[in-house]
Amino acid sequence: MALGLLGKKLGMTRVYDDSGVSHPCTVVHVGGNVVTQVKTADADGYEAVQIGYEDVKESRAARPHVGHCKKAGSAPKRFVREFRGAAEIKAGDAVPVTTFSVGQFVDVIGISKGKGFQGVVRRHGHKGQPATHGSMMHRRTGAIGCRSTPGRIWKNQGMPGHMGDTRITTQNLRVLQVREDDQVIVIRGAVPGANGSFLIIRGAKKKPVKAKS
Repeated sequence: MALGLLGKKLGMTRVYDDSGVSHPCTVVHVGGNVVTQVKTADADGYEAVQIGYEDVKESRAARPHVGHCKKAGSAPKRFVREFRGAAEIKAGDAVPVTTFSVGQFVDVIGISKGKGFQGVVRRHGHKGQPATHGSMMHRRTGAIGCRSTPGRIWKNQGMPGHMGDTRITTQNLRVLQVREDDQVIVIRGAVPGANGSFLIIRGAKKKPVKAKS
């Protein structure tokens, strides 16, 4: 079985369990995952499974990518990623929605929403300067120690700058539902990215699935 799935964030909702408890969750479309290449230690120097998600017209894909997917008997894919490790699977195989089961923990990787250029109050949660008594600095950084002590700006000093639009991994999220007919899985909690953004779903690194005895 493949080591993960690729998908698209559809949005958030809530579901009720058998006890009537409401759980916030994210619905992710994961249908159409296809293995485009299986890498081996002998041929490539490491073991991995390459998976593609969402078909794209050949006219909109690069020729090398079109040829690469044709070797696996697949249409060009818009989103392609690798999952390290060996798996009993071959190029051209479809990766089913049932790769993950209900109750299993997963890690979800995505690109966070971009916030543009932001100051230190929003970007780093700084308190800011006094709002009254003649203060003319309210939401600015303040002193950053560039004079005699310490004589330089410390590494990792919070500064204004571009916020968001970075790769984020949210760990240990539980799978609530696997809807094979709808080609979606429902994951408890929020995941990175805007609606319509691509996601990488893998088995949780810190909560691996226990082997059946």
